[in-house]
Amino acid sequence: MHIHILGICGTFMGGIAQIAKELGHEVSGSDQNVYPPMSTQLEEMGIHLKSGYIAANLTPRPDEVIIGNALSRGNSAVEYILNEGIAYDSGPAWLKENVLANRHVIAISGTHGKTTTSSMVAWILECAGLNPGFLIGGVPENFGVSARLGQAPYFVIEADEYDTAFFDKRSKFVHYNPQTCIINNIEYDHADIFDDLAAIKKQFHHLIRIVPQKGTVIYPENDKNAQSVLEMGCWSQTTCFALDTGNDWSVKLEKRDGSAFSIYHQGILQGTVHWNLLGEHNAQNALAAVIAASTAGVKIATACKALESFKSVKRRLEKKGSVNGVTIYDDFAHHPTAIHETLKALRNHIGQAPLVAVLDLRSNTMKMGVHRNSLVQSLSIADQIWIYRSPDIEWPVEEVFASLGKKVNILNKTDDIIQSIVQQTQQDMHVCVMSNGGFDNLHMRLLTALNDSRTVA
Repeated sequence: MHIHILGICGTFMGGIAQIAKELGHEVSGSDQNVYPPMSTQLEEMGIHLKSGYIAANLTPRPDEVIIGNALSRGNSAVEYILNEGIAYDSGPAWLKENVLANRHVIAISGTHGKTTTSSMVAWILECAGLNPGFLIGGVPENFGVSARLGQAPYFVIEADEYDTAFFDKRSKFVHYNPQTCIINNIEYDHADIFDDLAAIKKQFHHLIRIVPQKGTVIYPENDKNAQSVLEMGCWSQTTCFALDTGNDWSVKLEKRDGSAFSIYHQGILQGTVHWNLLGEHNAQNALAAVIAASTAGVKIATACKALESFKSVKRRLEKKGSVNGVTIYDDFAHHPTAIHETLKALRNHIGQAPLVAVLDLRSNTMKMGVHRNSLVQSLSIADQIWIYRSPDIEWPVEEVFASLGKKVNILNKTDDIIQSIVQQTQQDMHVCVMSNGGFDNLHMRLLTALNDSRTVA
């Protein structure tokens, strides 16, 4: 079967392409911008890519088109598909029908930590010899790819609450029918499609409704929103986890920066992990992953050993390099809670060394200014802050951040941000660049500029 994928260079749709290819289908795809690393990864698999969403890219006529959720009515390719009667589906629905049926699905949901926790679960199962399939919204460094078919019965999937497609406005995760379901946390996000927190909680309730009675829902004991979702109705087994102390599972930091932690079950020590990741949030993600892996029969000792060799995910506090005493990190954080946890983890790791935050107000929720007041507190950990204000920001950025005084720099061009940081470099300075997009490759350009300035000096 010839399958064409619209929006193929997104991580999720690129993962669908990889799995479809493994199933023996002829796969091609289109995207508005065909770009690395996904374009390179797909081309290496023999998947033909075309640029733009135009009718000509759908010839020869495919047997089926999988349409990404970024496309809507009025798009030339979408209108051509409808007019010509070409069979089409969404990525989540195609995955459910062609891959997830008859698999033990381990779904990782929540506002934060989905990608990292999914990667941990997949790696633990891999180290246990289970060869799981997975589809993750990032590239786990242990695997080097975002998706693979794997062997039955286990399949790990990052379960996103974002909508499925222009013709299916339900959250993606309602298609996955998990037997094991992690809810990492629930907060308000995606203001472009959800009116309020209640609307998001309703979608999570729909997810809980499809977990079988013999299945397991894993959730944080102290997350009131997750608890209220379960109170709407839960017919499955439940397991809760917490930081420090909990009624069931808990994790205790052995080092302040989270680079070592211990896992307890009902107050009894189960194992201690020394690893390369930072932050109490990642320690909690790890605990959730260990619990999920246990539903696949993986022993806790095996899971802890696997975590010690876990290499994280690209763009999750990823160290990009050091020049002239300045270390640059790339991070995907774009919600106040994630920004705060990332900066707190880095602060606890570097101590009193200068900490610089560079933030791209890129997500739809950020552009709308929904979390603007929370941003002030989340960024306050940093010693200096640079904020990129794009032309489509809909709120008074300077006014909101005025309380932070001279530590905040608000600029309209990434070139100016780079130049300004280079001029104010200090020894042992750590710069965390945060964006859920490419951010004009700012982190690598900053490294180059720092290197050039050292050469000139």
